[in-house]
Amino acid sequence: MSDQIRQRLLNDYQRDFPLVPLPYASMASDLGMSEQQVINTLGELKDAGSVSRVGAVLRPGSVGAGTLAAMQVPEDQLQQVADVVNGHAYVNHNYQREHALNMWFVVTAPDRATVTSVLQDIERQSGLKVLDLPMVRDYFIDLGFDLTGRDTRSTPCRASFHQAMLEACDHDLLQELEKGLALTSRPWKALAEAAGMTEPAVLDRLQYLQDQDIIRRLGVVVRHHELGFTANAMTVWQVTPGDVDVMGRKLGSLPYVRLCYQRRAHANWPYTLYAMIHGKDRDVVLQQIEDARHVCGLQDTPSETLFSVKRFKQTGGRYLAADAKPAVEAA
Repeated sequence: MSDQIRQRLLNDYQRDFPLVPLPYASMASDLGMSEQQVINTLGELKDAGSVSRVGAVLRPGSVGAGTLAAMQVPEDQLQQVADVVNGHAYVNHNYQREHALNMWFVVTAPDRATVTSVLQDIERQSGLKVLDLPMVRDYFIDLGFDLTGRDTRSTPCRASFHQAMLEACDHDLLQELEKGLALTSRPWKALAEAAGMTEPAVLDRLQYLQDQDIIRRLGVVVRHHELGFTANAMTVWQVTPGDVDVMGRKLGSLPYVRLCYQRRAHANWPYTLYAMIHGKDRDVVLQQIEDARHVCGLQDTPSETLFSVKRFKQTGGRYLAADAKPAVEAA
């Protein structure tokens, strides 16, 4: 398999995955190869670690609950504490960052009570305080990666937030999709059988969930470290409540910003606006941060930049559980 074909599979199908009965055959026709070659190559890329799964990335806040958490961990205890954090199934990302608050992890769960329970358990097991920084609003969250070097924006910055409306059938469907789409000829049929639905109903519902921005992205989910994105910086700004919405929309519209959101401030962490830039060169990322300051008028706003040092864990989020179906709005 040529490197060009592998790159197209990694790059071109991170979103807008074919919602047809034979999606891999559709991709094969576009790539000039056989359906089985597509399936085998995706399997190889998954085994190699470049691909996490083929599946959905849900919009934060649309399903379940989640938070970003931080801890100040003594250097000689980092791996020990990381093992504690990683041992919780609802923790899906965990990174060491360049800061006194040096461990940052994400918890996603069916509800806020479960998130709180996980944080409390980590505090109990580690003996360390956990800073809980839940999201208030997202301006841009996509985490697709352009591997062509053009650094183009594929999805728009969202100007407003709205709570998603789910139906009862969505729980089983999204719960099964969290596991990843099967690498078989009829993956939607397999998903439909697991969710207790018909294949046409699954295809129609997934299109609706994308249209409603509940599914932010449907396709190949890549692992950025394995693809060379190792200079990754989270920059936080202490923006006043009256300005954070305007600044967030400006910052989230920049093509090199992959994540932009408002989070609740804390007495020991006054920052409200976050932006994540994933890059392959630290100096380039630093220059992009400076460019963002000037473009958005943030030159005089207190801020900090935290580069990631080590990845302890990276998996898909777990917003759903078999015993935690969401409430359904009455018609």
